[in-house]
Amino acid sequence: MKRKKKTNNPKKVIAIAFFMILVWIFAFYLYVTYNKIEINNSNYEASKVLSTPSTQTVETVEADSKKVADVIEETTKKVVGISKLKNAGNSILSKSTESELGLGTGMIITENGYILSNEHVTGEKYSKCYVTLENGNTYDGTVVWSDSDLDLSITKINAKNLEYVTLGDSSQIRVGETVYAIGNPIGFEFRRTVTSGIISAKNRTIKIEETDKSSYMTDLIQTDATINPGNSGGPLIYPNGEVLGINTVKISSAEGIGFAVPINIIKPIIESFKSIEEFEEATIGIYAYDKEVIPYLNGGSNANFNKGIYVAQITKKGPADGSELKEGDIITSIDNVTLNTMNDLRQYIYTKKPKDEVILKVTRGKINKEIKLTLGKK
Repeated sequence: MKRKKKTNNPKKVIAIAFFMILVWIFAFYLYVTYNKIEINNSNYEASKVLSTPSTQTVETVEADSKKVADVIEETTKKVVGISKLKNAGNSILSKSTESELGLGTGMIITENGYILSNEHVTGEKYSKCYVTLENGNTYDGTVVWSDSDLDLSITKINAKNLEYVTLGDSSQIRVGETVYAIGNPIGFEFRRTVTSGIISAKNRTIKIEETDKSSYMTDLIQTDATINPGNSGGPLIYPNGEVLGINTVKISSAEGIGFAVPINIIKPIIESFKSIEEFEEATIGIYAYDKEVIPYLNGGSNANFNKGIYVAQITKKGPADGSELKEGDIITSIDNVTLNTMNDLRQYIYTKKPKDEVILKVTRGKINKEIKLTLGKK
């Protein structure tokens, strides 16, 4: 029996033809599109262009570094060496110690020769010291103001037309910001050494143990910029050259822990010397502590407060003696200026004069009081 020959289905033929046409159209489209693409060296160059931002970043960093170096170079011209002895020696191999020589650092704060430093470098008020400028000239200096609690001093030399440092705003500092310390560590060979670091912490309180007494330094700036004994009194600066602190102490038992006194505390005194070449210091006549110091004190756990200044002692025959202010009171504000640290109180009092009146807001247990006081002369 013969098999019937299979005939092609017209519908299938049409479908196949239509599919082939679509494939041809798509292939033609790809061909035309591909021919419009220029394959040349510019494509390779384009990939190199992508690296331009990083190249610019490197150039920017280099420019910024150069700018910082320029700023530091200018700032070091305003940093001075201070010694209690006129001939402090010129070698780190000298048998005399740093404390014997009184080697330290200071910074010029006015064009007519006022120098800011530490009290432990220059000595107390009316002490004599020797100040050496960047150009090598040495001047006799007289301490015209000092404060042992702050470990700060201002010394006057007979000089004119000096370049002086720019003061920044220490109330705006932030942990992690880059800072530079400038000073004269060890001896002559290493004068005006610059070290870098960051602000490690702020509002630090440390206890200073001396031969016959203990004291507390509060509201300090902590930095990991290397600070050696001879750096004392030198500036802690921002990359733009503004001074935010005065280097003062380091922790001898640890590396990378140094402290500086915030510059804002001394600004009113500097302005007074700039304008009238003197400063008459007013006082309330109290010994007080902020909350950061209380844990160090015997019985301090009984003084629980979150803000304000704890009155530990009232000076006999001082302005507060015989007033309504009592030991154990918490002063929360002065003339409506909120107080959280002792430096807040000092900074405000430095703007006043003896015989000025101030109003204290005081908390005594659950009682709130306002006390009016006339400031005395310190």
